[in-house]
Amino acid sequence: MSQIEFELRGEYIELDKLLKANGLVESGGRARVLISEGHVQVNGQDELRKTAKIRAGQVVSMHGVRIKVLADPLSNEAVLP
Repeated sequence: MSQIEFELRGEYIELDKLLKANGLVESGGRARVLISEGHVQVNGQDELRKTAKIRAGQVVSMHGVRIKVLADPLSNEAVLP
């Protein structure tokens, strides 16, 4: 299984947009179809909500690819004390 690390730009990204941004689908429409058919998992659980908010720390899996979502390096949450 290949793994991609994706850095957020903001608080979250919608699931369909995440798949498209990482080149796993050619269009947002295709992403929404795959999600609705149960081909996408978030943290090991099937996710059927096309626009589910994916946040830092979550892992999205589809067809042998895992996307580990990392915090926005410019956000306050990513700064260590």
